[in-house]
Amino acid sequence: MAQGHSLRAVSRLLKLSRNSVRRVARGGPQRPAPPESYSPAQLEAMRQAFTRAQGNASRAQQLLTDQGLRLSYSTLTRWIRQAQMRAPTPRAGAYEFAPGEEMQHDTSPHRVSIAGRTVTAQCAGLVLAYSRRLFVQYYPRFTRFEAKQFLLEAARFMDGVARRCVIDNTSVLVASGVGREAVFAPEIVAFARTLGFEFMAHGLGHSDRKARIERPFYFVQTNFLPGREFADFDDLNRQVLAWCRDVANATTKRALGMSAEAAYLIEKPHLAPLPAALPPVYELLERVVDLNGYVSVDTNRYSVPERLVGQAVTVYKYPAQIHVHHRGQPVATHPRLIGQRDGRHVVPEHHSSPTRSQRSTRLEEQLRLPGGEAVLTRYAEQLKHRPRGHGLRALKRLLELQRTYPREPFLAAVEQALQFGLFDLGRLETLILRHVAGDFFVLHTDDDV
Repeated sequence: MAQGHSLRAVSRLLKLSRNSVRRVARGGPQRPAPPESYSPAQLEAMRQAFTRAQGNASRAQQLLTDQGLRLSYSTLTRWIRQAQMRAPTPRAGAYEFAPGEEMQHDTSPHRVSIAGRTVTAQCAGLVLAYSRRLFVQYYPRFTRFEAKQFLLEAARFMDGVARRCVIDNTSVLVASGVGREAVFAPEIVAFARTLGFEFMAHGLGHSDRKARIERPFYFVQTNFLPGREFADFDDLNRQVLAWCRDVANATTKRALGMSAEAAYLIEKPHLAPLPAALPPVYELLERVVDLNGYVSVDTNRYSVPERLVGQAVTVYKYPAQIHVHHRGQPVATHPRLIGQRDGRHVVPEHHSSPTRSQRSTRLEEQLRLPGGEAVLTRYAEQLKHRPRGHGLRALKRLLELQRTYPREPFLAAVEQALQFGLFDLGRLETLILRHVAGDFFVLHTDDDV
């Protein structure tokens, strides 16, 4: 450099980094040369320590230090590589798919803001392996019911299906086993067969087998969710579907040299067409109408006509609705409450809620007796206008008196109270007792003693 050569030229000539050349030029301390290779004794000690540490280099360093052999961690790992104590990392391969050959499906929990609250929602995604066309939806939870709903909506979005769908070993779809030994739930197998494809589970620990769907989840979290809020799950799914069309599938893919939507036009003729009649997605439930006139589905309650209280009904749970049948006849239809707990949906016609004036009329009807209706009607009419409101408490008390005492003394006391304008029910009861005393009690006079 003193001769006019540049730092870059000296670095290239000596095959050293520019930092090393700069350090030497400044006269600073040089890094010590790496130690020579290990001796046979050190190799044997390393092998024994590495075996005892079960392949953990950090623990092997501690064991060697206890034996008096002090090595830096970088030196130890370099010697481990030189001695080939670890199997070399296998070369990463790549999967190539023909159009219509495969699609991949997976789920991932995401934190989303719904109605001002941050909740955990299950993000379900499906991608065509060749064209990378993506379909995403969100659910409060992901069971086999939601899985069938999602797969049907994905098939409609793709307007066809690939012959094979690769998934992980989730218990939602897999009944037992893993990988090649996986046994899928019969209802899921039948559902997939109806749409025209079959499932395949990748080997345990080989999530790279469905890498086409793994990467989009990160894209959803970093591109779609930030800065967005949603009113409910319907709003969330509408927005994510629009994002799939306008952003995810419209973006040019480097591996394809075109957008997923353009590649989909090439793949579309190779997809299996959907059947003319698509399989319905529903769950059949048996319920008993509770004393309040409701049936419960997924912690939410739906009203049923009062006449069915205590009776068994059949509930059909659809993705967007709840249908209630009794003896084969529909008796109630409700929108399904999604993303709620302990919610309630009531059809006004199912549960009658009488007004105070209606309850007052019912009490007056119960007060009427053959032969005494006129007296009681006049007395009750004036009594209910004495207190505030409709006099429900006073009418209930009058009804109790009617049911407690004999008919003749009760009507006689009411007639007497009406004549003198007496509407204090405590004093009315005293009048009733006076009329009753002669009939039920023997009153002794002084002459009888």
